Amino acid sequence: MPILVFAIVLFAAALHASWNAIVKGSPDKLLMMVLVTAAAALIAVVTLPWLQQPATASWPFLLTSSILQVIYFVLVARTYHIADMSEAYPLMRGTAPLLVTLVSVVGLKANLSPLMWVGVTVICLGILSMAWGGRHKDRRGIISALLNAVVIAAYTLTDGMGVRRSGAPAAYTLWIFLIASVPLAIWAIRTRRRSIADSVRNHWHFGLIGGIGTVASYGLALWAMTLAPIAVVAALRETSILFGTLISGLVLKERISVGRFIAAGTIALGAAVLRLA
Repeated sequence: MPILVFAIVLFAAALHASWNAIVKGSPDKLLMMVLVTAAAALIAVVTLPWLQQPATASWPFLLTSSILQVIYFVLVARTYHIADMSEAYPLMRGTAPLLVTLVSVVGLKANLSPLMWVGVTVICLGILSMAWGGRHKDRRGIISALLNAVVIAAYTLTDGMGVRRSGAPAAYTLWIFLIASVPLAIWAIRTRRRSIADSVRNHWHFGLIGGIGTVASYGLALWAMTLAPIAVVAALRETSILFGTLISGLVLKERISVGRFIAAGTIALGAAVLRLA
């Protein structure tokens, strides 16, 4: 992997962790998520007319993924309301590839290589360490994070099938951002009109940064996959777990024990091994 590509993938991983930190640091996390998705949708509206459009065969997968993304965004906000980011982010991002692998084995009858079994084992150890080690503000945060990992795994599998049929990965993803933003915006306008107006007026810049971060993190990784092995790029993106933990401590001022940091590192290592296998 060229050093420039390496650096850009790390930057993409940091961007993903950063927009999560923006949501976590907001007093009203769900409204901030609405702003982030609205900004991502605005980027999609501006960009989509210039891109090749997804093939018709991919649209059922695209629409399914959009529904799952709405659930994902709501659960992110809910999880960060009751749990530290340093606890929830590694569980959400690290458990998902584990679930995708297990579904592939059970449902698709895939065979795991020895290296994949190593990755599965390491992730499980990290999850157990995170879930049962140290202090937790609320055990519901762990449950919510793990539930969201199921959603992430579901839209990952859906997109894996859909994007292959689309013939246009970038447009496929932007359409998901655009469609998923609509129900969140409708909910905010109908039930939180005054609050969303205040949020737009006072925090629009954070929403814009978050929207750029979520679109750019995916777009940069997609670009990197055209220049380097997909498995290597996917594995390197798991450093977002470490970035998320560091940002939680340095920016959000969460108290991160040595045990929690080791657990996050273990999950990141296992996810990277699983991606490389």
